Amino acid sequence: MLDLTAQITQQRFGEVVGVSQQAVSDLVRRGVLSEIAPAGAWLLAYCGHLREVAAGRATSGDLDLASERAALAKAQREKIEMQNAVTRGELAPVALLEQVLSATASRVAGILDAIPGMVRRRVPQLSADDIVLVAEEVARARNTVAGMRLVDVDVEIEHDAAEDPVDV
Repeated sequence: MLDLTAQITQQRFGEVVGVSQQAVSDLVRRGVLSEIAPAGAWLLAYCGHLREVAAGRATSGDLDLASERAALAKAQREKIEMQNAVTRGELAPVALLEQVLSATASRVAGILDAIPGMVRRRVPQLSADDIVLVAEEVARARNTVAGMRLVDVDVEIEHDAAEDPVDV
């Protein structure tokens, strides 16, 4: 008969609950079982630990089932939110956005390139140096836009938000 009020060896406790002495030692090392507790306390702690593991609220080795389930649920929620945003037309594939931006940039570049000639025709009193200055500024603006990346836009948005907070 097992005296539940007395201390028990790891080997004997393992025999009682059907695990190895090494498994009991690991439970002590992880703090599931207290080294100085009697056999009855070990039995209650061990059964409580098994219930927590079975319910997915406690870790079992390297796997934390509760955290894994929460991460999976979060990923599924995010996937559904993205699908809904695509359906509502709030999201589009990056490749499509790149095509639209590229086509728009080409059109804008053509308009910008026509500015120096248009200024020369409409304001004939400007000197050739003035027209060259206008052409250089237009080229600088065109090259700035052509060299932009998505990261640059994000930085500008954050900078603008910091300077001009919007009350909601």
